[in-house]
Amino acid sequence: MSREPTAAQRRVIEAADPVTGRLRGTQAQLTALVRRGLAFRHPRPPHDHFLTPAGHRIREGSPEAPQQQEQPRQPAPSTGVFAARVGGAQETAPPSAAGRLREVRGAWLGLLELRRMTNPDGSTDRPCGWERGHLVRAAALALEAAGHQPETASTPGYRVRTTPQPEAVAVYAPDATALSACADTLERAGWQPGEYTEPRTRTRYLLASPRRT
Repeated sequence: MSREPTAAQRRVIEAADPVTGRLRGTQAQLTALVRRGLAFRHPRPPHDHFLTPAGHRIREGSPEAPQQQEQPRQPAPSTGVFAARVGGAQETAPPSAAGRLREVRGAWLGLLELRRMTNPDGSTDRPCGWERGHLVRAAALALEAAGHQPETASTPGYRVRTTPQPEAVAVYAPDATALSACADTLERAGWQPGEYTEPRTRTRYLLASPRRT
């Protein structure tokens, strides 16, 4: 069976919570998305429906893109959709610091709820499947939610980048103190960070992976 959704089903997918993937729709729409492998029904009450990794990829407009190849994306202020700030020269400051703080707090609480709903034991102290499929955004959200500031063209801060390893991200910071603080934050958020040095540039960075147990 084709996994391409109908127009009505795509509207349901596009309206999903951007962090948790929680869906709202008619029972027929949700059941059809489950049959197509784009959603799943949580086994515990209230039995909400959530996007699968395939559903997330369709929501993001790249159904064929492997999760491991995800590249860090910069926020798109005009869309009104929450996006983790991964840091970099193209990063811009949010129009409202207070508004951004509310968005980040809400996204982090939503992510903790997704952990509770999707980890087999209901644990919230370690990353869930969504985070392992969206490594850069998940790590960046953990850092920003803890108060770290991303790098911009005019301000030093953290940067989160992909790595050749399938379940690891690289985290850069402006100095050793900031790098150590990022490591502490990620460890508390359920990640396993280790500090390394790039052989060519001698730049110190963190290699962080989601903890499984």
